[in-house]
Amino acid sequence: MSNSLMRLISPQLVFAGVEAGNADEVIALLGNKLAEQGLVADTYVEAVIARESDMPTGLPLGEINVAVPHTDPEHVIAPTVAVATLTRPVPFGNMEDPDEKLPVSIVFLLALKEKDKQIEMLQAIVGLIQNGSLLEEMTAAADKEDILALLAKAA
Repeated sequence: MSNSLMRLISPQLVFAGVEAGNADEVIALLGNKLAEQGLVADTYVEAVIARESDMPTGLPLGEINVAVPHTDPEHVIAPTVAVATLTRPVPFGNMEDPDEKLPVSIVFLLALKEKDKQIEMLQAIVGLIQNGSLLEEMTAAADKEDILALLAKAA
């Protein structure tokens, strides 16, 4: 994983065992945490949800699927990445087939100021999530410290 990704993940933006009923709830929970810290504009959550409905970000990986919701840079004040593991998978649209819903267990919410950085971060995350055992360990992690340690080890 890229060190640039680790620089954007702060401990207060990592959440283990999040309860959510759907993708919008996960996005709102994480996005509101970013807004509370002054990292994104008030328009951010709505913009991410709208983009997710048009261009879903669920990645089909097998047993543990991941989503990487994001939106345009004008909604971002400072670049950051929030991470959540979910107690129960929630449906996200499949990036490859938007009509298909995938049960997602891990969400990386991107808030980036530069469009070209989105591609770099997506590539870093794709490199990370190709490690199935890491995903299993992340979903089993008891708290954010364990998740951060796993991510740092993978860097």
